[in-house]
Amino acid sequence: MASVLPRRSVQAALAAAAVAAVAVSGCATPKTTAPDGSASGASSAAKAASTVGADQQLHQQLPAKIRSAGVVRVATDVPYPPFEMFTAAGSSTITGLDYDLGQAIGAKLGVRFLFTEQKFDGIVPAIQAGKFDAVMSAMTDTKKREAVLDFVDYSASGSGILVAHGNPHHITTLLDLCGQKVAVQSGSKQAAMLTGSADPCSAAGKPKVQVAQYPKDTDAQLAITSGAVIADFMDKPAAGYVAKTAGNGSQFQVIDDPKAPTGVDSTPNGIGVSKTLPGLASAIRQALQQLMDDGTYQSILKAYGESGIAIAKATMNQATS
Repeated sequence: MASVLPRRSVQAALAAAAVAAVAVSGCATPKTTAPDGSASGASSAAKAASTVGADQQLHQQLPAKIRSAGVVRVATDVPYPPFEMFTAAGSSTITGLDYDLGQAIGAKLGVRFLFTEQKFDGIVPAIQAGKFDAVMSAMTDTKKREAVLDFVDYSASGSGILVAHGNPHHITTLLDLCGQKVAVQSGSKQAAMLTGSADPCSAAGKPKVQVAQYPKDTDAQLAITSGAVIADFMDKPAAGYVAKTAGNGSQFQVIDDPKAPTGVDSTPNGIGVSKTLPGLASAIRQALQQLMDDGTYQSILKAYGESGIAIAKATMNQATS
């Protein structure tokens, strides 16, 4: 859904998070998603998006081709909860964080954001071929991708800390995990970070984390509920989604480290826009900023448990690598 690595690198982590919401709580949660990546119930995010009014000045800034069509053709890879989902099992109707944010941006621009399924690795070539105008698919903004697309960055995400609801061990920062038993998914970036020679605890002169590696994030989260570990160090978007959905939001919470508000080793996620449509990316950025200023953006992220990846300002092409 988003991530410290290019988006496809964390597909398994977010899929596991969707299953975790059911595996740990014992049932699917209303108004979120089912384990198959489908949504159930009305979306407060969709309601927030539906209240947005058009800005005629921004509409006039759009490329003539877009104004004439009244549509921005958006590629997305579904499902990737909570960013891209289907409204119900067996349905082809798309919903999710990216979809709702796209509808709000489109409404502000006075056009429709038309989302269409496209396999992730084929999205950029499809935009280059003229099949789509943009991508909204929890895609990490990278220097390589900026060579062919302009990115309007709308969130940032890295590694986060998932703990039991109520934070019984009073974790506030990553260094509070030093010397403690912490779960990670085997082979993950988080496992490498905590077990490597340059782990943050050793660098701070503190005892190393006692790393407990599990094959799946669901196993790591069960370790929290059993008391085997005090936390799960994982991708922050996945952590936010688990906290939102598991046990109706009553089993876990995400620690917002003040030293890393969008996650440890955070990178930007963006809306990739075709370079053949001058002015479109700029108009989208301005529309997004208005949604940030009026609170619509924050409402959409909160509805999906992703407040922790919010940024304060809409920027363009902010890739760090």
